[in-house]
Parts: sequence; structure tokens; C-alpha cells
Amino acid sequence: MSFVGLLLAAGIGQRFDPTGARLKLLEPSPIGAHAGAPIAVAAARALRSVMADVHAVVRPATTPPQQQLHALLTAEGFQPIVCEDAHEGMGTSLACGVRATARASGWIVALADMPAVRTSTIAAVLAALNAGAVTAAPRFEGQRGHPVGLSRACFEELVALQADQGARSILRNHPPVMIDVDDPGCLYDVDTPAP
Repeated sequence: MSFVGLLLAAGIGQRFDPTGARLKLLEPSPIGAHAGAPIAVAAARALRSVMADVHAVVRPATTPPQQQLHALLTAEGFQPIVCEDAHEGMGTSLACGVRATARASGWIVALADMPAVRTSTIAAVLAALNAGAVTAAPRFEGQRGHPVGLSRACFEELVALQADQGARSILRNHPPVMIDVDDPGCLYDVDTPAP
């Protein structure tokens, strides 16, 4: 089976820096196996260590920070998928990424602002898809985390996503196989600068 790793890296992190002067994904990761690397690179390295076929959904490279992000992710082995309408929200970006990798048997969808997810967690989600799960997700201390695995059965619903909708509606229609993990990093996203 040919599963694709999709890193959603098209957000600008308005809660991190409302002025837009700093791109959150380029800031040093404060946590995780790749602490100190840019946040997006730390998340990318974890996904890349498990998945052979990896893509990053990014904004157009119209600014120096976006150009730097494209270059860093390409250097990590990710094929960029430029989402021209990324400003509409995560649902639009996810639909764009799935459309661009339509041949896949399924997708492991990781968020670029989650730099501390363990590779064992990603591998467990992939194993659930390989075992036939329609959707799968890690769970830590009762809370669903990331990344989320979605099989080919979700394709039509995925490409229909819009705006900031995300995959919640799909996970309601296809409740995920929950994989209990000892990984607090599957819940940790970088929303604000470290104090």
C-alpha cells in the first residue's frame, strides 16, 4: 500500500505573532527530539523518519520567510505542494494536499506546528491504516492527538473540505481507531512564543 505523509505547513501562526513579522514555523522548536531546529523542520523530521513519500502543503513563496520555509522543507526531502488559497484555512490546505497526491492509498496528516510527536506514534498510526482502519489517531491520557491517518475511503470527503473546516467532520463520519500512546507530544502544538 502506498501511504503519503502530508505536512500541513501553510499557516502563518497569527496567535504566535499577530503582527505577522515572525513566521512561527521558522522559530526554534522548544521541545522534542529535534529541539532547536525550526518548528516545521522538527515536525518534518519525525514524519520523514517513518514515511517514504512525504509532501508539505505550503503557501506561495512570495515572501522571504515563505521562501526560507520552502527551502528548509525541500532540504528535508519534502515535495512542496503550493496551495494558492491557503489563506482560506486548514480545510482548503488539506484538500489541496490530498488532491495533489490523489494516487495514495491513504494519508498521514501531520501539523507543522507540532514538533514533539514521537516517531513511534506516527508509526502506530501508519500500522493501523495498513491493518485496514478507515481512520486512525493517537490518544494520550484520554485525549485524541496527532497525526491523523485517513484511508482512501475518505478521499471524496477530503477533497471537498473548505476554509478552516479541517478533518473533524470526516472523523465524526468515520470514528478513528484510537491508539493509546505514551507520547504527550501528540497533543503539544506551538501556539504562542515560549515565555
